[in-house]
Amino acid sequence: MTTPTAPAAVVELLGRDGRATLVQRVTRWPVRIGRSPACDIVLDDAHLAAEHAELHLAPAGGVRLRLLPSRNGGHVGKQRLAGGDEAPLPAGGAFQLAGCLLRLRTSADMLAPEHLLIVDKTRHWALVPLLLLGMLFFQWLDRWSAVDPDARWVDYASPLLAPLALVLGWAGLWSLASQLFQHRFPFTTHLRRALVVIVAMQLLEWLLPAVAYAFSWPRLMALEALSMPIAAALLIAWHARLVWPGAHRTLNGGLAVLLLLGLGLQAAGRQEQQHTFGPPYLASLPPPVLRIAPTQPPQALIESLKPLKAELARQAHKDSEGAGEDDSGE
Repeated sequence: MTTPTAPAAVVELLGRDGRATLVQRVTRWPVRIGRSPACDIVLDDAHLAAEHAELHLAPAGGVRLRLLPSRNGGHVGKQRLAGGDEAPLPAGGAFQLAGCLLRLRTSADMLAPEHLLIVDKTRHWALVPLLLLGMLFFQWLDRWSAVDPDARWVDYASPLLAPLALVLGWAGLWSLASQLFQHRFPFTTHLRRALVVIVAMQLLEWLLPAVAYAFSWPRLMALEALSMPIAAALLIAWHARLVWPGAHRTLNGGLAVLLLLGLGLQAAGRQEQQHTFGPPYLASLPPPVLRIAPTQPPQALIESLKPLKAELARQAHKDSEGAGEDDSGE
């Protein structure tokens, strides 16, 4: 019988995320695995026997796993193995001994393509502080326009500190997710991405009414209602790309479906309103000096209200009919 050529091999201990947490080189065949220092692959797990299993080269090729006497046994795929049982290792070389997930890799196995190393570009050190100051400035501006001129400084504390704590906590949670899946803690990167979107939304919130008023484009305010869910979806996708770079297409597709569903529900909930998205009018007007559109004569306003007159008459007639039916019922 021809003895199979012993390939170079390693046994990897896998973590919950599928990454190898321990790699031990195979120096001889058969390979004995257990807790004993006499084993070829030594694992520090109290659920393993001193000599738990062996890996053998099969005469016809491939590798077979043989379980030695133990209390917890093992698995190959969905097949349960006890002491004395044998099974061939499947493609990929994955098997389990007690609670340890293991993988045998040999020189005959095809390696996966080299992963692209994603290195964050070096940003200017002042970018994050400037974005923080920009966010706090817009928060202060919103509060300043809403309170009395003689308001105390404590009236500004909560509107300024609460969003700051929220964005720091948001960046911290995404950084913990990166630590869990990517084994790094890019807090500054997550904070920068969150601040870029927040400051852009705050700037848009102030610019849209001014532009709509300046050019007399009231339907431009529909962008205000659409921008919030779209910005939230883009921000989550931006964070997720840093945490799960290999699954960004699936995540983007799922976020797009949820976004379309949310916008559809929002439109369905406002079917009876005049405008599906955006306010029907500006709640506050910018300074008249910003007005660029030419003035309109009073007759243009009267003509634009004629469709409203017919609609009001129809609604009044409907209400009067309903009131008449109630009186007759009594």
